[in-house]
Amino acid sequence: MDIKRIMREHGIKADKRLGQHFLMDEAPIAAMIQAAELNDDDGVLEIGPGLGVLTVKLCERAGKVVAVEKDRDLIPVLKKITRDFKNICVIKEDVLKLDLELLKDRYFDSSFKVVANLPYYITSPIIMKMVQNRHLVELAVVMVQKEVARRLNALPGGKDYGILSIAVQLYADVDIVCEVGKDAFMPPPKVDSAVVRIRLKQRPQVMMEDEALFFKVVEAAFGERRKTVRNALKGRLVLPGISPDKIDGALERAGIDPTRRGETLSIQEFARLASALRQ
Repeated sequence: MDIKRIMREHGIKADKRLGQHFLMDEAPIAAMIQAAELNDDDGVLEIGPGLGVLTVKLCERAGKVVAVEKDRDLIPVLKKITRDFKNICVIKEDVLKLDLELLKDRYFDSSFKVVANLPYYITSPIIMKMVQNRHLVELAVVMVQKEVARRLNALPGGKDYGILSIAVQLYADVDIVCEVGKDAFMPPPKVDSAVVRIRLKQRPQVMMEDEALFFKVVEAAFGERRKTVRNALKGRLVLPGISPDKIDGALERAGIDPTRRGETLSIQEFARLASALRQ
């Protein structure tokens, strides 16, 4: 598909406010389609279809495609490009305001997959929305900033490991499918990209009694990355009845060296620590 020609013919210019960078290279698109493991029974939600390069490939492989586009100027172009397909529905909507439960009831017979080149400026909120709606979204294959891909896939101890890593990995298996250079887009973004596959799970990686407490502990531990986990918790964890002595006791019961830094703790260790604090 000749993206430059389509943009000229329709007078389309990338909207910086919407973080638009139109994908031109078909190699990452092929990688995304393969990673999504599509068949005729699959329903797919595409977020930010842009000029429809990925949309067409999805229509060829999936049973039903719902393309959600926020830019009203792109809707006529999308409808023209996909006019030969009967399994596509293009809707104008802000995905962050979209009720995925209603979307599923209206367009899909059951859970669906998400395949998309995500707008960079709202990548994390979209990913967290998918995690929160994991009973609806079984698999997501998305293109994101390379830095975000590393954070999603990071292991304890590295500089990329953080709250986003834990929040996603608690309910999903994440792997990086491929990396994508700036020149694959029109206009080229300032950073490289990567395609990640997120296999969502209904049950968390570790069972816990109080998920809200778990994330309060995680947020406190990462709040001051240069401090030890003991000092970070004492400085930032504000909970009724939690004194510095109780934090020391919880670390000991959880079997965690208080001089370690928060970014070295695994999800399992954070769960043990939260459980010890709860007791």
